[in-house]
This record gives sequence, C-alpha cells and structure tokens, in this order.
Amino acid sequence: MKPFVFINVASSVDGKISDESRRQLRISCEEDFRRVDELRAESDAVMVGIGTVLADDPRLTVKSEELRRWRVKRGLPENPIRVVVDSRCRIPPNARVLGGEAETIVAVSRVADRNRIERLRERAEVVVLGENRVDLVALMRYLHERGIRRVMVEGGATLNYGLLKEGLVDEIYVYYGNMIIGGAKAPTVVDGTSFDPPVELELISVERVGRGVLTKWRVVSRRFGRRKIS
Repeated sequence: MKPFVFINVASSVDGKISDESRRQLRISCEEDFRRVDELRAESDAVMVGIGTVLADDPRLTVKSEELRRWRVKRGLPENPIRVVVDSRCRIPPNARVLGGEAETIVAVSRVADRNRIERLRERAEVVVLGENRVDLVALMRYLHERGIRRVMVEGGATLNYGLLKEGLVDEIYVYYGNMIIGGAKAPTVVDGTSFDPPVELELISVERVGRGVLTKWRVVSRRFGRRKIS
C-alpha cells in the first residue's frame, strides 16, 4: 500500500525549474504561493530531495495562520510531516527543515555515515531504506504504515524522476510562470534518463493563475522500474 502522491512544481515556459547555477528563482506569483500553501495544508506529508534542501533551505511549513488553525480544528498538527530523501545523509544539522515547527522524517540508504545518522536522530526520525540509494517504494510503504495518506512532492527534478520511474506518482501539477530561463544544463521538471516509452499523462484541467498558467495531470502509464504498489 502507498499514499496518494502528487508532484507540485513551478516551471518556466521552457520547462526549467532553475538556472544553470541551480539558485532559487522566483517563478511563481503571489496567487500561486497561496495555492501551494493550501496544498500543503491539505497534505499529510510534504516530501523533497536533499538537493532542494541544500539549494533552498526550505522550512516546508504552512505559512498561513488561518490554514494552520484549519488543520488543528480537524485534529491535525499545525503542519504536515516533512520528509527528506537523502541517500547519503548530507543534510546540514542547521537545516531549517529540521526546525521544531513540524515533525521531520529523513530517509537514508545503508551507505550513509552511521555517525551522521546518529547525530541526525537528535533532530529527526531517520529511516534506513535501500542499499546505495533510498528505496522509494519501501519509503512509500513506510509512510502508509505511519498513517500518511496524501503526500505532496515539492522537488527536485531528481526525486521527481525517481518517483515516476518507480510508478509512484498519481498526479502532477505544473505551474508555468511567465518567463523563459534557458540553459542546456539548467534543471528541468524531471531529470534523469529519458523514459522509453514516455510517461503518459491525462489532462485534468488548465487555468490561469496570476501571471501564469496552472496545469493538472493524471499519470496514466506506470511501466517503469518495479511494479507499482496500490
């Protein structure tokens, strides 16, 4: 069993999520930031890869006080659980995602340094899944066993690729900002090697949000990597 998993990403019109330096760029508008905050509030967990943590140092918390109160009224903690996929346990001890505003789970693999794992356990829950890299299928099973039913994935491109390859993604939301970034080596929505055949999507909706366009897609084909888990 696995949770419902959806990827939410902001991209330029040419499909880039950052420039070649991988620095954080403001692609979304205020209307889209509010939409993203609502998605976080509606989720049981928010997941990112270690690359996003190292590049952006996000908190991954619900920013709106009203939305936090809404969660509490439903018997939930103010913020969803934060999940970091970090195969080699590279997360800095002062990363904001380890702050006390919400619970944090860091998934590592067996190649991660044991001393770093033990120090990290003072700040977060650490689960060891996989040999050289985190076993994403096993991670989703673990999250489901923890009672997590809805996971919002906020990047980055490598994690998006791994989840799609394993057939773990149910829906994808792409907000296209009103810009072109360019750059042959700039990260895209999904990195990694090409899928053969491509992952097939079904369009759910298209709407204008602020200065950009939000598209929502359902993943139709899941023919990559291991068998999908329902």
